[in-house]
Amino acid sequence: MLQTRLHMLVVTVLLSMCLASAVHSAEGPKPDSPKKHTVLDKYIKAIDAYQKWKSSPDKVHVLDVRTPEEYVFVGHAPMARNIPLKVWPGEWKADEKKFDLAPNLGFVDTVKNYYKPGDVILLMCRSGDRAAEAINALAKVGFTNAYNIVDSFEGDTVTDPDSYFDGKRVKNGWKNSGAPWTYDLDPNLIYPPPK
Repeated sequence: MLQTRLHMLVVTVLLSMCLASAVHSAEGPKPDSPKKHTVLDKYIKAIDAYQKWKSSPDKVHVLDVRTPEEYVFVGHAPMARNIPLKVWPGEWKADEKKFDLAPNLGFVDTVKNYYKPGDVILLMCRSGDRAAEAINALAKVGFTNAYNIVDSFEGDTVTDPDSYFDGKRVKNGWKNSGAPWTYDLDPNLIYPPPK
């Protein structure tokens, strides 16, 4: 009888360790790119972020901090709320050959309207840089459970000059991982236009 109890205890401990390991493995290591680092030091890959949300959709929130234009025209995770960290003011930077983005001065206040500082929030942008900036801004006002989806929505660029996909974001990311995404807009999740 004692051996049976001891055996059950060992099995229980081993199962607990395996489950803890599986839960922890969904959270990723610190990314190589310093632009993706956050003060909270919480990272997760897109496919693992989807599984984390799917396992507890009432407690895990997905926040997309890209511009509304990116959210609408590139696509988005169907459960992701869009609150842009930066917005497109329509200005072309000729010297850099790109459009400039301006800070969304209402970002933190808008996030606080929807989430509490202890909520689990998985943040994504295009590739993980803006999500990191957003997490750092939220950490300053007390948010503690914000994770950077390090490969974010579009993922990282392919860096192979012999590949047709060189320079394109098809390497990883939510859109390339098999997680669901859509162009359909949910009025409850889109960023409200300025008044």
